[in-house]
Amino acid sequence: MAADPQRPDVLIVGAGTAGAAAALFCARRGLAVVCLDRRPLDEAGARWVNGVPLWVFGAVGLAPPLPPEERSRGVPFRMVAGWDGPQVLLDDHDLLEVDMRALVRRLQAEARAAGATLTGEAKVESWDGETAQTTAGAFTPKVIVDASGLGGTIWPHAAPRGTLCAAAAEERILLDEQAARRFFESRGAQLGDTLSFTGVAGGYSIANVRAADGHVSLLTGSIPALGHKPGVVLLNELVAAEPWIGPKVYGGARAIPLDLPAAVVGEGNRARLGDAAGQVFSSHGSGIAQGLLAAHLLAECLASGGGVAAYNLQFQRGAAAALASQVVFRRFSMSLTPEDTRALFSSAVVHPAVAKLVLTQRPPWRAPLGLLAGLPGLVRAPGLSARLAPAFARMAAVEALHRVYPRDPAKVAAWEARRRAVVGD
Repeated sequence: MAADPQRPDVLIVGAGTAGAAAALFCARRGLAVVCLDRRPLDEAGARWVNGVPLWVFGAVGLAPPLPPEERSRGVPFRMVAGWDGPQVLLDDHDLLEVDMRALVRRLQAEARAAGATLTGEAKVESWDGETAQTTAGAFTPKVIVDASGLGGTIWPHAAPRGTLCAAAAEERILLDEQAARRFFESRGAQLGDTLSFTGVAGGYSIANVRAADGHVSLLTGSIPALGHKPGVVLLNELVAAEPWIGPKVYGGARAIPLDLPAAVVGEGNRARLGDAAGQVFSSHGSGIAQGLLAAHLLAECLASGGGVAAYNLQFQRGAAAALASQVVFRRFSMSLTPEDTRALFSSAVVHPAVAKLVLTQRPPWRAPLGLLAGLPGLVRAPGLSARLAPAFARMAAVEALHRVYPRDPAKVAAWEARRRAVVGD
């Protein structure tokens, strides 16, 4: 660490997945790091099981999780239109179910071992552009990183209510294995598979269910601002309807931003990271993988001397292009009626090969082009084809726009206006 711990190279606000990862990656590269969280460290970050693609761990130089941190790997994933409609089966994939509590603990421990200082129950009270006044003391870092979650702490990032997914996830006791088996088999699945019921509360909504090893994993989400039931209500209704689902072991609920990634994630001596930067793969509301990738990029840029400006430019011209295109597709999915969702699945417009790319967030993010595999389905569903075509065009256009993100900060506002126009805001 630096001789003066109050003047670190990097001060990170937030010790959840993205913040702890940034602390680890920066410390590994020899930077003096202080990481604070307003909660106790063992309560920082998500407190449930989340899907994380295996390839991401290799991409950022992390060892892949092992049980019990890894809850499952590559299990059959069945997308169901509504509660009992046509299905799309995804198998032979590398999506892991990861206990986020254990992942955050591991990232924090490895960050400490690499030399970072992590402090919990430390609240940022003010930031004047140079010094952060906190309940753990005053810090004057070379760079401050806001990884504090939705809304941000030192660099506010507003997310419109209509782009917030109210998600809930819980691990519960499996009370009756035979009843659970009947539930899954009635939908052509086996115990241990994941059933992903889509469009159960508006076009953009899910209820994922998996039962194995005496536990039931539940994940629900929707956009309440559109008049739909929030994820926690969907989850509680599912539990009430299925008596084989027992008491809660752990879990939680939170809002996930689905808007475009922030038009600026680094300027001067400050950077945004994770949900605070809108770094979420909005097609299925997942930010864990994106936070890890962005944290790794940030550390590389800071250690190489490029600073936050390089981080901003590389993110915008790289990962942000795909995240923005997924926002376009998410907006299209919000327009789907239950009948539309059934037509998409039954006509095979949603091709398993493409859905697998989206599920695992795999680069080079060619899902829009890969949708050519669904052309026969589009022929069978001409009404949907007419609505999909403009969405595909917008996806390609917003990706292309990100590839020419301006180096000159003075030109970013005009660029952002064009981006919003392309997306349709």
